[in-house]
Amino acid sequence: MDLSLVMGVLKKFKLQEYSDPFPTIFVEAKDPDEACYLAYFKLVEILLKQDNSTETTLLAKEILHDINIRKVSVPK
Repeated sequence: MDLSLVMGVLKKFKLQEYSDPFPTIFVEAKDPDEACYLAYFKLVEILLKQDNSTETTLLAKEILHDINIRKVSVPK
């Protein structure tokens, strides 16, 4: 993932495995689309567990457009 564009607005959160601007996230999924969704969903879940406000919910929607998935791979 590429979170470099959103790291500034996420600095108040403890991002766990997403704390790097280019984290490698592991998820189990049936296809690449599901993998991308789950990786993003995990980030949103981390944010909302820390602050379940309307402001954070709107932030999660806004940053979706600034997060890029750089690579999806299947382990052999």
